[in-house]
Amino acid sequence: MSQHYWVVIPAAGVGTRMQADRPKQYLPLRGRTLIEHTLDCFLGQPELLGLVVCLSADDDWWPQLACALDTRISRAAGGRERADSVLSGLKRLSELGADEQDWVLVHDAARPNLAETDLHKLVRELADDPVGGLLAVPVRDTLKLAGPDGRVQSTPDRALYWQAYTPQMFRLGALRKALAAALAAGVAITDESSAMEWAGHSPRLIEGRADNIKITRPEDLHWLG
Repeated sequence: MSQHYWVVIPAAGVGTRMQADRPKQYLPLRGRTLIEHTLDCFLGQPELLGLVVCLSADDDWWPQLACALDTRISRAAGGRERADSVLSGLKRLSELGADEQDWVLVHDAARPNLAETDLHKLVRELADDPVGGLLAVPVRDTLKLAGPDGRVQSTPDRALYWQAYTPQMFRLGALRKALAAALAAGVAITDESSAMEWAGHSPRLIEGRADNIKITRPEDLHWLG
């Protein structure tokens, strides 16, 4: 039996490191915008129950896209930080009829190269997991721990480290509770897994492909162009 799920795409950031004239999710890639490619990773999936894009109030780019009229996509208010946006997206899902126990996949708007095989692997392997988890890739390069003087302090065992990717998949109710509590406590939350970790859970790592890159700097576009 297929496992159905909802998707939240936080897309309220401005992408200052891209040094572009628009938020990075609207940069062109192969004739379309980054976010259109990202949405396509999910919109063709029969297991998708609905998708929420979290956008800033002054976003004038989104209404210009054809996908803004797609009835499978709903809009939610983006927040100052990623966690605020995701929390807003989860609230919107509840308004759309999502249940507390429903699975929610949170995916970066600027990560347009998610392989369908990785998406299916994540959903399949976490379907019965009590916590949920995320796509990730084992660290391949040697790591160095730097001191305040800019010199190497030590070389950690890279076998213990993974690079966190998205989607990250958790139950709606548990994720909303973890995000809300962490924000109220002033905890720095960099992804959904870190909120769940802070709440005492141990998300599962699902190995994915290394080419599921996040567009962060101008040179990143050349890898996908």
